[in-house]
Amino acid sequence: MTDATTQQPYADLNPDTVLDALEAAGFVVDGRLLALNSFENRVYQVGVDDGPPVIAKFYRPARWSDDAIAEEHAFCRELAEHEIPVVAPLDLPGGGTLACHAGYRFAVFPRRGGRAPELDRSDTLEWIGRFMGRIHALGAVKPYQHRPQLDIRSFGDEPAAYVLDHGFVPPELEKVYRGVVAQALDGVRAAFERAGEVKRIRTHGDCHVGNMLWVDGQGPHFVDFDDSRMAPAIQDLWMLLSGDRADRARQLGDVLAGYEEFCDFDLRELHLIEALRTLRLIHHSGWIARRWQDPAFPVAFPWFDTPRYWEARILELREQIAVMDEAPLWLVPGMR
Repeated sequence: MTDATTQQPYADLNPDTVLDALEAAGFVVDGRLLALNSFENRVYQVGVDDGPPVIAKFYRPARWSDDAIAEEHAFCRELAEHEIPVVAPLDLPGGGTLACHAGYRFAVFPRRGGRAPELDRSDTLEWIGRFMGRIHALGAVKPYQHRPQLDIRSFGDEPAAYVLDHGFVPPELEKVYRGVVAQALDGVRAAFERAGEVKRIRTHGDCHVGNMLWVDGQGPHFVDFDDSRMAPAIQDLWMLLSGDRADRARQLGDVLAGYEEFCDFDLRELHLIEALRTLRLIHHSGWIARRWQDPAFPVAFPWFDTPRYWEARILELREQIAVMDEAPLWLVPGMR
């Protein structure tokens, strides 16, 4: 995976280019085009003459290799073939699932309706847990060869160094941020040491509520495997948890009640919940920094280069340092 900091990577991706790309791939488009909310890639709903609209995803240039995208597609197709509700890429009329037009690689997906799941409901969490167990049971069958692992270096050390080395942290806060992020990463390493050698499998990688569509009577549909990578199974579960410690313990119990119908869960991974949350916080700032030359990012994150943003990140990491020292959720009485 390369550092995609190219200035204005989507400068030449205009509506005509999008429609021409779909036409070249074999779709008969009707001219309707709707840009959907996405920052890492560019995603559009495109109308076609002979059926419902489709979703076209144009991959950020230089981020993934063709082989890495092919692995993502293959995993999604494999899940769909096992009747697991994921939104997998379509076979293109010209063959394959990945096409290229005007220098932009893209894939096309069916349009799927739905709403955000209600994560405060025990039955919803158990239902999601059942499907996550099925996803992980299949994800554990074989490893990725071309997609990376979630690790401390790429999600912690490197993004922290990038924001510091490129001057994104205000000078008056740089020393404090440097010290806090170093202490936080020490806490992450300690958590991984406590967990021991946990298994890494193919995961969704970014399984938050925005990447699930809930359909009444059908349950969740999982979308956007763009961040899929080798990771501990808990990476796909911890983002389902919110609220205070008691709330998160209850929610975790609900998820695992469904999950373990299809896949065993290694309780040692619960040591990693707050460590993975910490890595995500550090990585998020690094992600915005690496994309800052993309004009969409200063518009979407106007506060990023202000002292207030970095003061909030310092406070956030201090809270994580304290939480990582606490016992993991599975030690809460009555959770399981």
